[in-house]
Amino acid sequence: MVREQIEARGVRDARVLEAIRAVPRHLFVPSGMEHAAYLDSPLPIGEGQTISQPFIVGLMTEALATEPGQVVLEIGTGSGYQAAVLAALGCRVYTIEIVRALCRQAKRNLKKAGIRNVTVIHGDGWLGLPGKAPFDRIIVTAAPEVVPPRLIEQLKPSGRMVIPVGPERGDQRLLLVRKLADGRIETEEIERVIFVPMTGGED
Repeated sequence: MVREQIEARGVRDARVLEAIRAVPRHLFVPSGMEHAAYLDSPLPIGEGQTISQPFIVGLMTEALATEPGQVVLEIGTGSGYQAAVLAALGCRVYTIEIVRALCRQAKRNLKKAGIRNVTVIHGDGWLGLPGKAPFDRIIVTAAPEVVPPRLIEQLKPSGRMVIPVGPERGDQRLLLVRKLADGRIETEEIERVIFVPMTGGED
């Protein structure tokens, strides 16, 4: 999977590739779908949500450019797989999931995988996690139509956020958002993507 689906398509960060190798993806898919865990496609995990295809996980993780010891906020826990990869990179991860059943599922999956440096929180990702902010990195695994302003507020100066943005079933772009040391924001498009819509809202 790593060699043929991720590295061959341009993800070259050795730390990212090793972290993906270290996380048993089959522990993060529903029972009975383990045979499909390493295929080059997203998979349904219930509640209308999916686990992203391996290449997208690698692409987003590489763009995030984490360092060991950094604190990362993830919006959209899903099955817990992306959080597990970030934890394998040595990050302290707080991850927010709006669907309570998926929160329970992610906690079970992370426990099975022996991953301890992830905290799963049931909540609305639009609000972020102000009590733990600011964050070195933020990653969003569902697509809002605009970048949530509260997430930008909770990003540290010199921090990075990777987020898909665009309408449901429309033109979605994976963005790298950088907050400069002086607080200015720079945005770069990484790839055209298709993600489930981000639910919740600012209020």
